[in-house]
Amino acid sequence: MELKYEIIPDHEIEVCRELCNELMKYQKSKADISPEFFDSMNFETRLIPSVHKAMHNYIVVVKDKNEPVGYVYANISPKEVYRNDFATFFDMNSVQREAVGCLSQFYMKNEYRKYGVGSKLFNMSMDWLSSFDEVDDYFIYVSNGNDDALSFYQRKGFTVSHEILDGFISVLRSKKVRSN
Repeated sequence: MELKYEIIPDHEIEVCRELCNELMKYQKSKADISPEFFDSMNFETRLIPSVHKAMHNYIVVVKDKNEPVGYVYANISPKEVYRNDFATFFDMNSVQREAVGCLSQFYMKNEYRKYGVGSKLFNMSMDWLSSFDEVDDYFIYVSNGNDDALSFYQRKGFTVSHEILDGFISVLRSKKVRSN
């Protein structure tokens, strides 16, 4: 393995197309509740709109010998983005600031798991998210059935806040720890 981590600009997200579509298929394969929701979810309907709605984006692609094998996408977005026709993702009144941080998409090919790649991507994302003084609340949305991801994020300090869409998504939350 010759892993390389590349931070890519928004206009180069096309490199994530195949991985994003694999993520949606993976999530559908794990889902016990409403797996059909994933039928309309793909690169065009999930990643591109999210990047366009965000105030700031952070995309890291992991490559093995120039082949993309994983990615993470985090963003800083106006909290109102998370109230839409699909769902209201959290109680708007519980977020004091106007923007939230979100680790929005995170995926790596199965054969690259268990090598610390996920932890490195997670830490890179959290370091980036915590660099924004105007954000105190961080969210991660985990689809039902993805117990490995849920456990991973809980080990990293996130707690389940609530579920939405009758359990289709678990909302994980963490607050920024501010030093005096």
